[in-house]
Amino acid sequence: MYRRGGLFWGSLLLALACLLLFQKLGWIEGNVWGYFWALALMALGVWLISAYFNRNRPIEGESVSIPLEGAAQGRIAIDHGAGKLVLRSGAPADLLLSGTFSNGLDVRSRREGDRLSVKLRNPPGFWTWNPGSSLDWDIQLNPNIPLQLEINSGASASTLDLTDLQVTDLELETGASSTEVTLPAHAGQTRVKIESGVSAVKIYVPQGAAARIHAQAGLSAIHVDESRFPSQGGNIYQSPDYATAANRIDLDIEAGVGAVDIL
Repeated sequence: MYRRGGLFWGSLLLALACLLLFQKLGWIEGNVWGYFWALALMALGVWLISAYFNRNRPIEGESVSIPLEGAAQGRIAIDHGAGKLVLRSGAPADLLLSGTFSNGLDVRSRREGDRLSVKLRNPPGFWTWNPGSSLDWDIQLNPNIPLQLEINSGASASTLDLTDLQVTDLELETGASSTEVTLPAHAGQTRVKIESGVSAVKIYVPQGAAARIHAQAGLSAIHVDESRFPSQGGNIYQSPDYATAANRIDLDIEAGVGAVDIL
């Protein structure tokens, strides 16, 4: 893993050195950083393609479990850099979460009354990252308690299946990423805030759940299934039964560059 990661980052440094040399020799003109960032974006694109074709590959790494310790609700903050992120139901009743984390994990937790708060983030050693294989996380959450989720993902391929989870609040911020989110089906009232950068985002609202959607786009193309969520004007879309539904989702999305589908 380390050798492959070193090869990736070493290649970028070698490219920068070559550009500086070519500028010194007069072979290229202008700001060398413009060329370098173009190459860096190309490398990022190669990683995203690699991550996409590896999205169904089993994740191997360190196994971590966090006991619930009698807490009645949970708050989980996930700070994930580059890699594959899978989030789903499946943790046993006595755990807040369990999962597999390649390249290690930095965990911080504290009890706040009846709520257990946990923060998961990449450990020191980011330079061991190698495209498509490291920093991949597969996390299973407890489906029996209310959860608040804060997720910050960078250059990642994320699959977030919240169907069977009692997520009351979701804040998701993505960078250069590919993200699929299936929202809760039976969580009562769920508030969702999504901010995406250079991203492709697909959001699925389960059948039986109503939604009110506020979508703002920069250079993104936003497609909303208006057969389920008719337009109300002013970038607002809403299920016809939103006011009376037992399971309701308030979705606020701000998209930068890319494509957003809400289905």
